Amino acid sequence: MDNKKVWYVTGASKGLGLALVRKLLADGYRVAATSRSSESLIKAVGTSSAGFLPLQVDLLDETSVQQSIEKTVLHFDAIDVVVNNAGYGQIGALEELSDQESRSNFDVNVFGVLNVIRKVLPYLRAQGSGHIFNIGSVGGYNGAFAGWGIYCATKFAVAGLTEALAAELQPLGIYATAVYPGYFRTNFLAPDSMTVPAQPIAAYEAARASQTLHQTEINGHQAGDPEKAAAVLIRAAAGGATAGRVTAGEVAAGEATAGEATAGVPPVHLFLGKDSYNMVGLKDAAVKKDMENWRVLATATDFA
Repeated sequence: MDNKKVWYVTGASKGLGLALVRKLLADGYRVAATSRSSESLIKAVGTSSAGFLPLQVDLLDETSVQQSIEKTVLHFDAIDVVVNNAGYGQIGALEELSDQESRSNFDVNVFGVLNVIRKVLPYLRAQGSGHIFNIGSVGGYNGAFAGWGIYCATKFAVAGLTEALAAELQPLGIYATAVYPGYFRTNFLAPDSMTVPAQPIAAYEAARASQTLHQTEINGHQAGDPEKAAAVLIRAAAGGATAGRVTAGEVAAGEATAGEATAGVPPVHLFLGKDSYNMVGLKDAAVKKDMENWRVLATATDFA
């Protein structure tokens, strides 16, 4: 793996972003990391090494984003891997959430990502290489969770724009990957990372039950290890089409499957966690059932 690569990671003061930055620095990578507060970022990462560039950035301000990327290129002479990790959870039934609550979640989770993409791509295109990871959620593939409609909608948007981005960038030698984590043991469900509706409606009992479940039972007990997720991201970014492959030796040792060994370029879709895989299976089964039940009528819609 090429630890000379320069990584640019947003939302790096906590959660998966923090785990990734710490892992990258420990492995000798050069890292530009962003947060709304550079002081909290430096404190969280706990290092002042030459390979670490902390940046205070407002991702909703295109000028702030542009300046952070310019500082990264000036400091490290390149940007190789971009991880759009910044975001927050918004719980609440669709009727409960105000226009402002909904738009705020889209602003951070979607338009913040787009701001980074627009500002970093001129540099990646000029060097003819690079890899953009957009951190979504399995809730961006399976949205059947009461009370999570707006949040899931933001992550569906991230998934869709990443698919298009991958198609646009493939001829340019640049990769794009949508990442769909399940539940990982970070502070994502803590009050400073998950927002609740300002005006709850008593009728939405399922949304309240989900809110309580996430705040009191799931929070702090997630099965996923963020350090292991960070290692998978680093593996996916390593060497483009070849160096990131699983080797035949790993398959023989039982550490990977033959299917993984034949993998080529980095994935457009990267699901993280057993629970993520399980939720994908549930969604796929539900879609297949609906398609089969309505196939005859739904496919008889062409002009005769």
